[in-house]
Amino acid sequence: MHIIDPVVFEDQRGYFFESYNHRRFNELGIGMEGVQDNQSLSQYGVIRGLHYQLAPFAQSKLVRVLEGAVWDVAVDILKGSPTYGQWYGIELSAENKRQLYIPKGFAHGFAVTTERAVFYYKCDQYYHPASERGIHYLDPDLAIAWPIQPERSVISAKDQVLPSLRDAEHNFVY
Repeated sequence: MHIIDPVVFEDQRGYFFESYNHRRFNELGIGMEGVQDNQSLSQYGVIRGLHYQLAPFAQSKLVRVLEGAVWDVAVDILKGSPTYGQWYGIELSAENKRQLYIPKGFAHGFAVTTERAVFYYKCDQYYHPASERGIHYLDPDLAIAWPIQPERSVISAKDQVLPSLRDAEHNFVY
């Protein structure tokens, strides 16, 4: 994973920054070429994830927030990895303009911590419905510190029935 803090140029008109520069990302060790961009709008308390696609349709993602803020989470699901089953969380917001690069072999999810959030994903593989998998966001073995109280969380029917990491199908090897 990589956290990308862009160089932001601000003046009385507002701001400007490069959200993606292939050459710069290669220099950072991110050899990603985007083929699909996605955007979602969610209200406070929405938790999406933890999602991934099986290889060979696995996706690396470059994610950021265009409006509002989220608590973004990536979970290492690379069998044999020294950090297998560990999660990493970071606040991404329109204000901090931070981006997170999530490589293949990680499950991804986020919780909306503001009234609403517009979330942007750049993916290096196309969405492949038959390869879509996930892990339950409240898997006790992961013990993710979500900032949303369970009674205030909004979860899709599909995400409510996802398995634990222990029972999830995944085919990533470190």
